[in-house]
Amino acid sequence: MSQPDINLVRSYLQSLQDNICAAIEAADGQATFIQDDWQRDGSGGGGGRTRVLTDGAVFEQGGVNFSEVTGDDLPASATASRPELAGRSFKAMGVSLVIHPHNPYVPTSHANVRFFIAEKEGEEPIWWFGGGYDLTPYYGSEEDAIDWHQTAKSACDPFGDDVYPRYKKWCDDYFFLKHRGETRGVGGLFFDDLNEGGFEQCFKFLQAVGDSYTKAYLPIVNRRKDTSFGEKERDFQLYRRGRYVEFNLVYDRGTLFGLQSGGRTESILMSLPPLVKWRYNWQPEEGTAEAELYEKFLKPQEWLS
Repeated sequence: MSQPDINLVRSYLQSLQDNICAAIEAADGQATFIQDDWQRDGSGGGGGRTRVLTDGAVFEQGGVNFSEVTGDDLPASATASRPELAGRSFKAMGVSLVIHPHNPYVPTSHANVRFFIAEKEGEEPIWWFGGGYDLTPYYGSEEDAIDWHQTAKSACDPFGDDVYPRYKKWCDDYFFLKHRGETRGVGGLFFDDLNEGGFEQCFKFLQAVGDSYTKAYLPIVNRRKDTSFGEKERDFQLYRRGRYVEFNLVYDRGTLFGLQSGGRTESILMSLPPLVKWRYNWQPEEGTAEAELYEKFLKPQEWLS
């Protein structure tokens, strides 16, 4: 198996952050990202650069974070399913982002690409890639879901016919709120522990996924950003954002890893929306667009069939 080139991965991830931020700023047309460089406190080392955009013409808030952290021991969130990692030092680096639009007809989107390497003296290092992206609409659109998944499939196709179906299903299974019995949105791609085929092939796949995110998302943004909406639609958007918060704080591996490894809280929680509402036992009215979201778009399905 080919040995990983950490410098190559770092260079790509920082360039990816630059490219995504530039594309989001261009799509917004008003706001720009502010950059917050930080160093990790406590045990271990590393740091990162957090970029946040707020109160734009299109995007209410967006965060695009690059981080690179090291430590002497992996936290429980990383070793629970892989006990062979216990007692190893680690280096983790990645780009993670969440974009929250103003308009309820523009979906929220998330993407993450990351690289881990765990080392122990006298033993071969264990390394892997992970990541993916998913789309969370408030008002469902078949056209948007199909286009999103077609772009994801096109990124996967050069790496094998089974790649998109496998990682699409993994995404459906992962971004699922068990306590609600519903998916977070219409899915996309999710993969983890990827090292089969050697470093070069795995790194190419990571790049294909990272580079395809804006190709998948921004056409949907441009299609929906001028759709008229009122207080009812905005209210529903804020209510549904609560599901996003629930998933990130209860299930998300990246959030748990960051908090358990002593990461920077502000950067870890930048994914949370700026405004959100909860209601007790709220149910949508039958026959409404809000009800259609639950009945059609929050159930795993084959959008490209």
